[in-house]
Amino acid sequence: MGLFDKKDKYFRINPNRSFKGESTPKPEVPDELFAKCPACKHLIYQKDLGLAKICPTCSYNFRISALERLAITADEGTFEELFSGIETRDPLRFPKYQEKLAQAREKTGLDEAVLTGLASIEGQKTALAIMDANFIMASMGTVVGEKITRLFELATKEKLPVVIFTASGGARMQEGIMSLMQMAKISAAVKRHSEAGLFYLTVLTDPTTGGVTASFAMEGDIILAEPQTLVGFAGRRVIETTVKQDLPEDFQKAEFLLEHGFVDKIVKRTVLPQVIGKLLAFHGGVS
Repeated sequence: MGLFDKKDKYFRINPNRSFKGESTPKPEVPDELFAKCPACKHLIYQKDLGLAKICPTCSYNFRISALERLAITADEGTFEELFSGIETRDPLRFPKYQEKLAQAREKTGLDEAVLTGLASIEGQKTALAIMDANFIMASMGTVVGEKITRLFELATKEKLPVVIFTASGGARMQEGIMSLMQMAKISAAVKRHSEAGLFYLTVLTDPTTGGVTASFAMEGDIILAEPQTLVGFAGRRVIETTVKQDLPEDFQKAEFLLEHGFVDKIVKRTVLPQVIGKLLAFHGGVS
């Protein structure tokens, strides 16, 4: 009965609409008021999801933006953004690519699909990168590759650990082979960071696929994942068509990867900062 007891919580009045034959304004439900959980299919009042955006019924982790992730992960007031303002040269002169980038920047408030900088997590200083699936599905283009590479180079120089929250649909098709080259470019920076004896932690979030999975997402010293995260290289249907076999229902889910040794631990979003902080401290943290 709670839904009907608190009508003001769920409805607003549109003064421009009235019931037929009456002067009383007709109530309407705003489109952004409710969200449907992709896992349990329940309709959820947006505010009930909380800042971490977790389904109160089945604990499904909704996708969140890089800025939302930053707010629930880094210690307040410690984040210093780095390497902003880098722009792609649009090597293929791909039709309407610049317009698509402009739309993504306006939508997300980011300059590219990854947010990079320095921050403290549970008092431990780290180089931090957070990919945002709202920015052209966090596809990896030349700017994404450059920002992450520079972050690793800075971390190597300053002897800092690196934490990356991955999320991606893969390489950015609008930049062709230049996008694919970022896999090797970032991996080389990861190698130099590792050779310096420094710690690298990856946190796989939904979805992490394509060239990101095939490179830096799976190169962490420790690999964490959020529950039910989709992780893979090629798509499910592509693989089934190629191998001529039906795949398990949970194939490419974080739980499947954990069972087969590709992920070290699945961690609930609400406790991720604490887990990351402990790992950073254990591996020679800097405070």
